[in-house]
Amino acid sequence: MEEDIVIVGAGIAGLTTSLALHRLGVRSLVLESSDSLRVSGFALTIWENAWKVLDVVGVGDILRHQHLRLHGNVTTSLITGQQTSTTPFKNNKGKHEVRCVKRKLLLEALANELPNGTIRYMSKVVAIEESGFSKILHLVDGTTIKTKVLIGCDGVNSVVAKWLGFKEASYTGRYATRGYAELKTTHNLEPMFMQYFGKGFRAGAIPCDEKSVYWFFTWTPINQDKELAQDPAKLKQYVLNKLEKMPSDVKHFIENTELDAFQSAPLRHRHPWELMMGNISKGNVCVAGDALHPMTPDLGQGGCSALEDGVVLARCLAEAFSKKPKEEEEYKRIEESLKKYANERKWRCIDLITASYIVGYIQQSGSKSVNFFRDKILATFLAAQLLKKSDFDCGQLK
Repeated sequence: MEEDIVIVGAGIAGLTTSLALHRLGVRSLVLESSDSLRVSGFALTIWENAWKVLDVVGVGDILRHQHLRLHGNVTTSLITGQQTSTTPFKNNKGKHEVRCVKRKLLLEALANELPNGTIRYMSKVVAIEESGFSKILHLVDGTTIKTKVLIGCDGVNSVVAKWLGFKEASYTGRYATRGYAELKTTHNLEPMFMQYFGKGFRAGAIPCDEKSVYWFFTWTPINQDKELAQDPAKLKQYVLNKLEKMPSDVKHFIENTELDAFQSAPLRHRHPWELMMGNISKGNVCVAGDALHPMTPDLGQGGCSALEDGVVLARCLAEAFSKKPKEEEEYKRIEESLKKYANERKWRCIDLITASYIVGYIQQSGSKSVNFFRDKILATFLAAQLLKKSDFDCGQLK
């Protein structure tokens, strides 16, 4: 098989890149290792910057009609039982659009806009080979694909990122447990982003629509606690014990979450200096999404920045395919377009990775002195970072 552009991974970054390229009249092939779209994680918060991207690629209104618009963020200390900050989702320019979106619906909205045959499932890349100005991909089923451009959107354990020289993402010492509860009746929760801070943990609950609620719990386990991730029943009880002071109407949704709707994983990130010194692109190969910038979830920008990557990458890459030059000249045009993408995204990603880590460290501290400053002095500042980092526009496709 021969392709102009191959994207490895049908996650948020991969599908957004492919759809943005499609909107610009450029075809791509998306390789997905599983047999269907990967929807682990249940839901994610889509902030203002990401809604701009979804509108650019033409799926914003589809998702708006399926999810509640959130009015603001309310932060409560479970140490003192007091609300520490209330932040409305608006700024001097007007209201910020924020919604908690079901991951399945987001991926389906993107995938359904792609031409038939764009996504090739059960296609795991096991090796990458140089071949002149092209790359040859070897798949686990024996298939080989020759491509002019290779884009790695294959997540935190990216094969393409490894080929570019990136190390494995670093473990932060923290775990995240996520869950999703869907009721038969209306939940009657206010459309708010509700956060709760305790000693050594952070939790939150966010309504997606009138009947479903997404929740999360980040914590720092000691050695024996790590085994909880493998036992949903014990993990559920551990979370409920930690959140015993959480308001009963919110804790109710964790209590009513089925065990198969519990998910726990270690939080990993890429050190900022790796992006400063490493190769985001090399020749006709680059990475995007979690393959490029795995980060902690404390600012809710992991998926949002992956959406940004897709639009910027497609915009840069489409320039290289706007003419049909000779092979060597085309390779140089592709190389320059990917360098342009890398330069445009590098400092945005470094900023988000760094800010997420620092905010998470403060929010989830086990130190009494840090918790005092968090709850008494820094609460409003920390909440404001959610809006500050989402006040960003990656631009149009043209």
